[in-house]
Formats: sequence, C-alpha cells, structure tokens
Amino acid sequence: MISKDGASRAGVNPATGNPGSTVSLGSAIEVDLAIRAAFAARGAWRRISSLERGRILRRVSDAIRSNLEELTELERAETGKPLALARAEVLGAADYFEFYAALVHLPQGDVLDVQPDLHVYTSREPYGVVGVITPWNLPLNQAARACAPALAAGNTVVLKPAEATSATTARLASLATECGVPDGVFNVVLGKGSIVGAAIVEHPMVRKIAFTGSLAVGQEIGRVAAERVLPLTLELGGKSACIVFEDADLELAASEVVRAFTTNAGQNCSSGTRLLVQEGIHDALVERVVDRVRDLRLGDQIGPMITQDQFETVGRYFEVAAAEGATARHGGDMSRNVADAEGFFVPVTVYTGVTNRMRIAREEIFGPVLVAIPFATEEEAIEMANDSEFGLAGGVFTTDMSRALRVADAIEAGQVYVNSWSTQSVQMPFGGHKNSGYGREKGIEALHNYSHVKSVSVNLGAITT
Repeated sequence: MISKDGASRAGVNPATGNPGSTVSLGSAIEVDLAIRAAFAARGAWRRISSLERGRILRRVSDAIRSNLEELTELERAETGKPLALARAEVLGAADYFEFYAALVHLPQGDVLDVQPDLHVYTSREPYGVVGVITPWNLPLNQAARACAPALAAGNTVVLKPAEATSATTARLASLATECGVPDGVFNVVLGKGSIVGAAIVEHPMVRKIAFTGSLAVGQEIGRVAAERVLPLTLELGGKSACIVFEDADLELAASEVVRAFTTNAGQNCSSGTRLLVQEGIHDALVERVVDRVRDLRLGDQIGPMITQDQFETVGRYFEVAAAEGATARHGGDMSRNVADAEGFFVPVTVYTGVTNRMRIAREEIFGPVLVAIPFATEEEAIEMANDSEFGLAGGVFTTDMSRALRVADAIEAGQVYVNSWSTQSVQMPFGGHKNSGYGREKGIEALHNYSHVKSVSVNLGAITT
C-alpha cells in the first residue's frame, strides 16, 4: 500500500554502502484502510472450502519458486546476504506455503463422550484479522512463516515488514494476488514500527498479533495487548548455549559451533553464541573453531550487518568485551579483517576468558560473536546454560546418548539440537521460553496458534425428525 502523503525511506545496500531502494512509508491512515479491507474479507475467506484454500496457498508456494531469482536478488539488495543463503531462505518461504496448504485438510476438532443424550464436539475457528510484524534479518522467510499458517487457518492478514527490508514482502503480496488470494485477505503496509506497527496492535478490528523482534518492542506490544486482551505470538531474543562434553566428536562439534554463530552473520535469534566447553577439551575445541573461522570469507560466506544501527551495535560490544577483560582469539576489532571491505561488515569474533556473568555472555549481540566458557561437570553446564533471561535454543554435543537426552530435557529452551545445530524444518515447532517469548511458529502448533477452540453441545433429545 502506497503512502497517501508521499513519505518514503531511502535504503542502503549493506554489502556496499551504496544507495539502495526507496520504499513508501505508510501511516495510521493506510493501516486503517488495510485492516478494514481485511475485516470485510474475513467472512468470505473463512467460508472458502479447505480444499480451495489449500490450492490457493499451494499456488503461492509455486509462484515463489517460479520467481526464485527475482526474489533472491531483491532480498540480497536489501540485506547483502550471500547468494546461497538468500536462495535458501526464499525456498524456505515457499516451503511454508506448501506445508500449510496441505495441513488445511486435517480434522479441526473432536467429538467428546459426555453423556448419551448430548452430542458434544469442538471446532477450531480463525481469529479474524491477524496483525503480523516481522524483523529485518530474514524478511521474506519470516513473513511466510507467520502468514502461511494464519491464512491456512482462515484468517485475513495485515503485515508490516521492517522498513529496511520491505521489497520481498511487498512482492509476495502481489504474487499472492496473482495466485488467487482474494482482495483484502493478504495486506502489506510499509512503514515505521513506531507508527504502522503501533497502529496495527492498537486497532480494534485486529484480534491476534504475531511479532518477531526485540525484547523491548515485544514487551511494549505485550502491554498494549494486555489492555486489549489480545492473544499474541512473540518470538524475541536469544543467547543460546552449545554445550560440548569431553567425549564429543570435536571435529563435528567445531564445524557445528561455527555454523551456529555465523549463519546469517549471527543475525538469528536462535544463534548459538555461548560455547560451554568441558574443561579438558576447552583449548582444543576453541583452536578448532578459530581455525575454521579464519577460513571464512566476508561477502562470499559471511554477509554484512543488515542495518547500520546493528553494525554500530556490534562495534560497541567489542568495546564492552575489551573493558570486561575478555580475550579476542579472533576478530574483536573493527579495524581488522574489514579494512578492505565496503559496507557494514564486522569480523567473525571468538572470545575466551569469559564468565557467564559478563555482558557479552548475557546480552544478545546479534552478530557473528562467540564467547567460550569452560565448565567442569554436567550439572554445572546445565546450570550455566539455564542461567540466562532467554530460552530460545540450545545444543548438546556428546557421544553418550543417555547424557544427550538427559541434558536436552534439562535445558530451558524451546528447541534443543543434539550433535548438530539448527536442524530446522517447517515441520518443527519453533519458539521460546522466558524472555525469548511464547507461542509457536512452524509445525501444526502454528496452525493451532492462529485459531481458537469452540465447544458445541447439542441436546439430542430435543431434536425431532
């Protein structure tokens, strides 16, 4: 939706620092128009048969794949991501629509055995208008992650992408229209979170909010939602721990640890940025991790910080680490490894000499920064992993399966990976504990998060034929 007052934002390509695309910035006026359109369309969309709704969503999936190269280049222009990563995230967006296109056919209720003369059943019903607010780190992928199940459940959607990375989301809306999604069902309003996002959360016709982003913004949305008694799905920050025991395969662990904190240049809420290592292998594992990090190439394998603000944030954490007395085994200085790079690149960084009480071990940096902390016993590792305000993900590396399952059960996180990291798929529920949020995206759980249960009781004795 184009801003009626002509307001716009000039973007920057984070990989080059050159001017990027210019996008329209909407206001509360555009939000109201979009929400009213979604409200008017909600009844007809809900009444479409599940078979037809599934066909439409499958066409959206096919359209994303058919336009893979265009969407990939749009994404890269705004995020600077390496080609392979951008392509994979676009294909992941297609997977969401394909998966939920199939799930719409599942039974959506139960028959309850209450008493002989009563027929009691439950059904799942859409909320109506769902507001979706997505971040800048995985623009198209996270738009699809929320919108596909919301639409599959029979809701209409008003989506606000991050103003820095709006292009692929806007293109997704046009593809959805081309694929037969009726007018008013899938709406995108571009603009600032403080204006457009706030207007969506506060609008009386919106009956559910899904937000992915920072803890501070999530808390503010929660305050407004509490007053409105509005259901939320919140996916917020993380400071996830990789626990590596002495019996682990060190080559495998080193490879997975590097993947855990460098994918998307660390700009993932579920990044594994705390490396908890049993004392006997601490130095050997850190050396393997550093060796792999040295081989990573900025631009080809590691993208830039997607926004200048985030680039500056990571730089400030390098100063914090130095003040706290941490040792940079690699990186940790904005003048090294990035001197010849244009754009918002920061060095991949590995710190030792860290305790779990330091800020760099407790706060989400949201960059390719790893802190390594030694531990002595299994109990200490679990206590340290859980000593965090966040609880999004965790990893366990060991060849002892009993220990693996025992520790996985003890970690306070929404998902735990054993001898791997981020083996995510659309089928796996995703979400957090504690300050990492609540509710679940992905899997059949997401479909349930975008609907609510109604119970119906029929007195059979009062019915005549």
